[in-house]
Amino acid sequence: MDINEAIKLRHSVRAYTAQPLSDEEKSILNSCIADCNAKGHLRLQLVCSEPNAFKCFLARYGKFSGVANYIAMVGPKGDSLDERVGYFGERVALLAQTLGLNTCWVGMSYKKVEGAYTVGSGEKLVCLVALGHGATQGVQHRCKKAAQVSRNLSGAAEPPEWFERGVESALLAPTALNQQKFTFTLLPDGRTVRAEAGRGFYTKVDLGIAKYHFEAGAGVSNFGWEE
Repeated sequence: MDINEAIKLRHSVRAYTAQPLSDEEKSILNSCIADCNAKGHLRLQLVCSEPNAFKCFLARYGKFSGVANYIAMVGPKGDSLDERVGYFGERVALLAQTLGLNTCWVGMSYKKVEGAYTVGSGEKLVCLVALGHGATQGVQHRCKKAAQVSRNLSGAAEPPEWFERGVESALLAPTALNQQKFTFTLLPDGRTVRAEAGRGFYTKVDLGIAKYHFEAGAGVSNFGWEE
C-alpha cells in the first residue's frame, strides 16, 4: 500500500497479540528510524520485547494490553522538538502500517523503563509509539469538518484541490484526546500554507503529525510551508 492508503487504514490500536516483530520488520523500521533521526536531529529508538513500560496503572486505565514493542520518541530539548517528533514519528508509524503492523501514539499512559532506551544529557523523552500486531485494526475516530481547521485567504472562491486533499488527510491524523487543535491557512499567494497549533497537551506533537499527513495528501510539489 502507498502512504495515502496507509493514512486511510491506520487507526489507533491499544491491544496487541503476542506475535513478535520479525527480523525483516525490525530492519525496515530501524532503517527508517535512522533516516528520520538524521534528517530530524532526533534520537528515536525502536524497543522490542519489552512489556514493562505498559505494565502500570495508567496503561491499564488507558486500556492498553499486550504492548511489548514501542518507539521511544527522544530528542534534544528545544522549541521545535515536539513538532519534529510528531512529523518524523508519524513517518515511522505509517511505514509500520504498510508492513501490516498497528500503532498508537501514547502521551502519558506508560512508565519509564531504565535501560530500555537512552535519554542523554540535554535530551527529552517526549512520548512513545506502541506498535506490533494488533488484536484488532482499531476504529475511525470522529473528525472535525474541514472548515473548522482550515482557512482560505487566496482570494479564490474555493481553495485548490491539493489544499482540500491536504486538509482531509490532516483530519485523519491521530491527535491527543482526539482534539484536532490545528489550523491550515492558504495564504494570499495561493501556494504558501501556514500551519498553526492550538493550545493544550501535545498540540505541537499533533501539529507535526498533521503536517506530515497534509504533505502526503496535498503533494509536496504543489505548495510550500510558511517560514
